[in-house]
Amino acid sequence: MKKVTGIGGIFFKSSDPEKMKEWYNKNLGLVIDAYGSPFEFRNANDPEKINYLQWSPFKEDTSYFEPSKKDFMINYRVANLEALVKELEKSGVTICDEIETYEYGKFVHIMDPEGNKIELWEPVDQVFTDSLNGKTTK
Repeated sequence: MKKVTGIGGIFFKSSDPEKMKEWYNKNLGLVIDAYGSPFEFRNANDPEKINYLQWSPFKEDTSYFEPSKKDFMINYRVANLEALVKELEKSGVTICDEIETYEYGKFVHIMDPEGNKIELWEPVDQVFTDSLNGKTTK
């Protein structure tokens, strides 16, 4: 079974997320929205499909990264989240929560051996294609 298919997001803590987003927009040209910057790219296995990666600064006091003590979290794109979670459970991986489903995909969080919280995402990219109208970092 294929596990990770790509990077889905890069999340990090910031003392001033709005200022950070403005700086990246002004100096590096990132297209900014309420969450950070959605990056658009083509699927390597199916170049006709558009995929997305989310870059997001979070407030320093966010609890979203807990129980990790780290200042960052990486989101990995996966193809079959339910099957992967079953495999991870069999391997003794710490599963932090239940799978949550939204119109843009399914999510669950796990911990790696060094205490990094990892977000796993089975995306529904078409939702972003329809809603972002090309307002992405490319």
